[in-house]
This record gives sequence, structure tokens and C-alpha cells, in this order.
Amino acid sequence: MPEFGPEGVGQDQEAVETRRAEDEARLAQAAAKWRARSRRVQLYRRLLPILIVVLAGGAFTWTVFRTVISGVERKAAQSREVRLDNPMFHGQDAQGRSFLIGAAGAVRDPNTGHFRLNGPVLRLNLGGRKVTQMTADAGIYDEVKRTVTIGPNVRITDGGSGFTLTTPEAVVDTATGITTGNKGIEGHGPLGTISASSYAIYDQGERVTFNGSGDNKIRGVFNTTRSGG
Repeated sequence: MPEFGPEGVGQDQEAVETRRAEDEARLAQAAAKWRARSRRVQLYRRLLPILIVVLAGGAFTWTVFRTVISGVERKAAQSREVRLDNPMFHGQDAQGRSFLIGAAGAVRDPNTGHFRLNGPVLRLNLGGRKVTQMTADAGIYDEVKRTVTIGPNVRITDGGSGFTLTTPEAVVDTATGITTGNKGIEGHGPLGTISASSYAIYDQGERVTFNGSGDNKIRGVFNTTRSGG
């Protein structure tokens, strides 16, 4: 059995105290970390409700602000709009032929200068023997470009030939008198029926060309002057 002298006992006691000091240091360090983490959690618990309230309030304030601003802008735009009841626009194309653009109502957009037409009616070739008339639910009259785009529910009638054409949209160039459309067209009259993908009306309604694609692969010219006798 080994025997320990006073020097060996002292070394063991010193080692024990060293380990105890190291354990206490680790424990103190862990306690310090736990307290720091606890403080952060408490801070987050206090800040999170405040942050939620701030974000919700900001979103609500922004929504109210945009609503108010939109209302002010809308009122400002409306105050600068020019409204016309039963307006009539008279003009002539490049060949001196008259046309008339009427509507149940019109509003001039101050930003674009365009006239928004309600229930537009276009009459071409007023001074001639035949009158081509186009009606629709709505339209846009660009006075600068001299074009009228009408639709939906466009109905084109020719007083001489008896043909009636329906199409979703028609674009009238008042400078040339040419009407075009590429959203499909259907028609019926004394010569039968026709369906095409696009069309163009020339000479104030005296000549109509049709073009088809897909199931409507047709291409033809319809002369209303000849068909009307």
C-alpha cells in the first residue's frame, strides 16, 4: 500500500481546488450566457407587439393615404374633363368626302386629349348616294391622329347593298376614310353570309376586303356598289 507524505497530499488538494475553480468559472460563464439570452428574449417579447402595431398602423395609414390621394386625383381629373351631350363631329377625308361622328355622350380626357364616346354613330359618304353607318357600345376619338376606334358590338350597315356586318372592333381612319379590323367579322346580306378574321372597308363603304386564317382561310373583295345595283 503506497504511502503519501505531506508534499503529495498538498499537490492533490491543489488539483482539487483548481478543478473546482474551473467548474465554478464554467458555471459562471454559462449563467452569464443564460442571463444574456433571457434578457434578449424579454426584449423581443416587449418589442414584437410594438413592431406588429407599428406595421399594422403603417399599412392602415398607407391604405388610407392612397385612398385619399386617389380620390383627390380622380376629382382633379374629373374637374378637368370636358363632357358633351349628343356631340357631333363633322369632317372630310383626304378626297373631300364628308363623315360624321355622333354619340350619345362624349368625355374629353385631359391627359390624352382623346374623346371617350358613349354609343358612337359614324356615317360615311354623307354626300353620296349610299351611306355606310357604324354603331357600337363605346369608342375613342383621337382628334390628333384622326382615328376613331369603336367597340364592342360594332354593327356596320350599308344602305345601298343591304349587307350588315358585325365585329368586336373597328378602327376608322377619318383622314383616308378606310375602316379596318382584325378581331373577326361576320356578315349577311342579299348574296349570303360571310365570316372572316380581318377586313378593310375602302372608298367610304363601296369596297370591302376580307381575309381569313385557320378555319376561315378566305380572301376576297366585296364591291357594294355592284351588289347594290
